[in-house]
Parts: sequence; C-alpha cells; structure tokens
Amino acid sequence: MRWLVTGAAGMLGRDVATVLDGAEVTALGRAQLDITDAGAADDAVRGHDVVVNTAAWTDVDGAETAEAAATAVNGAGPAHLAAACARHGARLVHVSTDYVFDGAATSPYPEDAPTAPRSAYGRSKLAGERAVLSALPGAGYVVRTAWLYGEHGGNFVKTMARLAADRDTLDVVDDQRGQPTWSMDVATRLVELARAGAPAGVYHATNGGETTWFGLARAVFAQLGLDPGRVRPTTTDRFPRPAPRPAYSVLGHDGWARAGLPPLRPWDEALADAAPAVLPLG
Repeated sequence: MRWLVTGAAGMLGRDVATVLDGAEVTALGRAQLDITDAGAADDAVRGHDVVVNTAAWTDVDGAETAEAAATAVNGAGPAHLAAACARHGARLVHVSTDYVFDGAATSPYPEDAPTAPRSAYGRSKLAGERAVLSALPGAGYVVRTAWLYGEHGGNFVKTMARLAADRDTLDVVDDQRGQPTWSMDVATRLVELARAGAPAGVYHATNGGETTWFGLARAVFAQLGLDPGRVRPTTTDRFPRPAPRPAYSVLGHDGWARAGLPPLRPWDEALADAAPAVLPLG
C-alpha cells in the first residue's frame, strides 16, 4: 500500500508519518505541495493508494478576515485531492473539525448531526467535507477531531506548561466543553481506518470523556507536578476573539462500530501517556 501524507510538516501530519514509519510513504509539507493547485494535487496523488490529508488553514481568527483564502485551502484543496483520488483510484482520509457544528448542543454530536458552522473557519472546513464526500462516496473518509495537542507545533497544552513557569496563577475559561485529544492517537486511528478498509463516510476521532479548558489546564499542572489550584476558572467573555468559539464541542463516537474499531481512549489517559513527549517533565 502506497501512502501520501499532505500537510506533513504540521503537528498531525508529522505524527501520521511517524505511525507509517516502515511503510511506503510520500510525506509532503506546504513547501512541497500546495493543495490549492489542482495540477500539483493530481501529480502528487498519482501512484498512491491512500491519501491522508492533514493540510489545512488553522488560523481560526485569521479566517474571519480572510475567508476566501481559508476556503481555498480548506475547501478547494480537499476538492482537488478528492478529484485526483477519484481519477487515480485512491482512497482519501480527510481531517476536519468540530467547528462545522454550532456548539449549542448539550449532548455529544453524532456523526450525522446537522452542520451549522458559526465561523469562517468552520464554513471553510465544511466546504472541504462536502467536496470529499461528493467526489468519493465510496472511498472518502471525513474524520473530525477537536482540541488537538501534540509533540510538534504550538497548542494549548504546551501553552499552559509555558505559562505555568512564568505566572503564579492562570485564569482559564470554564464555560467551553470539549475533548482534549492527543494528535498521536488521531494519527494512529487515521492509519487504522484506511488499513481496515472501513466503510466510507464521517467519523469522529476525539479522545473520550469531556472537560473544559479550565479542567484541561488543571490536568496539565497535575502532570507537571504543580498545584492545580493555581488555575482559576473564568468565562469566555473575558477573552473576546474575532471568531466565536463553540461552547460545546463534544463529539459522539458511534461511527467506529462501522469500521470494527473501538472509540479512542479517555482524554485523561491519553494526556498521561502524551506527557513525556509534550510536556517539559523532570
């Protein structure tokens, strides 16, 4: 099986390449492949059996004033890859986001829940989902994830660890609920999904359980051997941002039964295992 990983210089892309170590893999970062270029996407896909697309515009706030640019990457880019996969007989595993939902739910969003993005970023990612599912009804996988952290690149978990060293106390929002998710767990599942020959469609790859950003920050302090009481709860309105943040980003995992795979493990177990790679321990 020949694999193509796009966005391979990013946090998730690097983890996918690590999981695929020993396989026949072409790993391309933004410098090697611009997925908004249809011809370049077609050339890259040719000769591969599975494409794992982790390339994305991830600047959520920046997308509010640059929606066309964000949609070029998050919407047209996946469309080009999907069209190329259809032409060359490849399967496409495409990574999406919880931001395609409105964040107003009070119970986990199932894979077939109605989408209603409230931000430019969410709209751009939904465009990519629709393109993949339309072009590849039998060979396209849309895998939504959320609250991602990992060894490579910046993320909330690393930020909390850095701030812990600089400040006596931290105020962290306690009115947004979600599922902290280790990028290595997601990378492993993306590869497993393709190798299992699972039915095409939508899957949710987030670690199990739920908490708030405040709860996650306290867990990070605990992993560092610091007093979680130094983290204090606050509300979203204390930190206004250009793009609205979902108040509720908990995703349901029933779709994994279709693939014959279990849901991802609980978020606190994953954080404990991730800590040696992600946090400055010791």
